[in-house]
Amino acid sequence: MWIRERTATTDLLPDDLAAARREASLRGWVRALAKPRHFWAERAMNRRVGMQLAEAFGQLGFRVELQGNYRNVVALPADLEAPCTLVGAHYDSVPGSPGADDNASGLAAMLECAGHVAAVGIRDVGFVAFNAEEDGLLGSQSFVRHGLDAFRLRLRLMHVLEMCGFRDATPGSQRAPLPPGLLGFDAGTFIALVGRGASNEVVRTALGPGAAPHLHRVGVETSALVGRLLPDLGRSDHAPFWNADLPALLWTDTGNFRNPHYHRSTDTADTLDYRFLLAVTDLLCRMVTRGASP
Repeated sequence: MWIRERTATTDLLPDDLAAARREASLRGWVRALAKPRHFWAERAMNRRVGMQLAEAFGQLGFRVELQGNYRNVVALPADLEAPCTLVGAHYDSVPGSPGADDNASGLAAMLECAGHVAAVGIRDVGFVAFNAEEDGLLGSQSFVRHGLDAFRLRLRLMHVLEMCGFRDATPGSQRAPLPPGLLGFDAGTFIALVGRGASNEVVRTALGPGAAPHLHRVGVETSALVGRLLPDLGRSDHAPFWNADLPALLWTDTGNFRNPHYHRSTDTADTLDYRFLLAVTDLLCRMVTRGASP
């Protein structure tokens, strides 16, 4: 396993009108989606949020399908013949939690990226909002086993967004599922990008000096053996893709290793750092654009 760090060399983002508008859009999405929405316990709200997402993708011009018994919301790439890049985030929460960071933050970044893809006219990028992640990755397992074939998708890369909006610069705020001292820093100011196999190359690209000078990034390059030794690296919807030997990349603020509101009723929209979430979203858009076919 390799862990590489790229510190920010400038402020998170310039404080200009365009950045303020995009930040406000992210904040608006998180506020709209951050409601208790567990797949079983809060089924009505879970379905309502799923339909909100389907409507949002449809308004951007995507063909939208509900896939499987878990009602994954799939916004298909415009070009179904070419290998595709997908961006995904789960839309359920644990019972009783608004799930602002977990995972309305990932949904907001995904929706903003979808708007970018639609505006630029990228035809080989699609989006998936997975359901029932909190019940054992059930939605993403269904998508890997059945959805890819059902939609005849040839996957080039899967980006999975799992909690992307909590930042804490306090020394000692960051922990890691690693031996003590291996991480080398203890403040929760970074976004982690975790790859395995073929997606490790994408981690290296995301850590390039010019990729996001305003964002503190940590890249973790792993293998199947590392995943068995450190099971915390496989706790989100990227894991079914890895298990099927498909290239996937996890984006995360590390959740419970940083955020004291994880899986609590206090995981609310006002606890997030939206300038940080915007910086993560901008890097995601840049990576998706770079990986798209001309």
